[in-house]
Amino acid sequence: MAQRYYTVSWDQLHRDAKALAWRLVEKGPWKGVVAITRGGLIPAAIVARELESRIIETVSVVTYDEEVKGDPRVVKAPAAAGDGEGWLLLDDLVDTGTTAKVVRAMLPKAHFATVYAKPAGKPLVDTFITEVSQDTWILFPWDTEQQFVAPIAKAAAGK
Repeated sequence: MAQRYYTVSWDQLHRDAKALAWRLVEKGPWKGVVAITRGGLIPAAIVARELESRIIETVSVVTYDEEVKGDPRVVKAPAAAGDGEGWLLLDDLVDTGTTAKVVRAMLPKAHFATVYAKPAGKPLVDTFITEVSQDTWILFPWDTEQQFVAPIAKAAAGK
């Protein structure tokens, strides 16, 4: 099966992160936000602003090298968040759940929210905004740049 791509613009990411904040405001107050780096940094900044949270901690789990998946490695733990009680754990996307499982084990009492969720990882998340199919690779604005793309009909015809 061909890989599907879903391109997210800066404007759409901002709208979706703000929609996530709308869902989370009633679930607070929060001691702070833990951003899962790197993808969770920008959504965490937007959500933290909307929730008026000034404390942002980070956790870094490396699972991908470009589009190739490897074993998860924690390269920076979220020391300030303890067991996660009262903290909002935030990422851009939950995919297979590999990173989510690692971080959930570190912060079992945190509320885990993502902007986007795929079916395999969705059960690990408490709150999310948009579900995409498992075979879709989301192209985030920090990973892309604007350029010309041939019409779908031409691409399908191999022209």
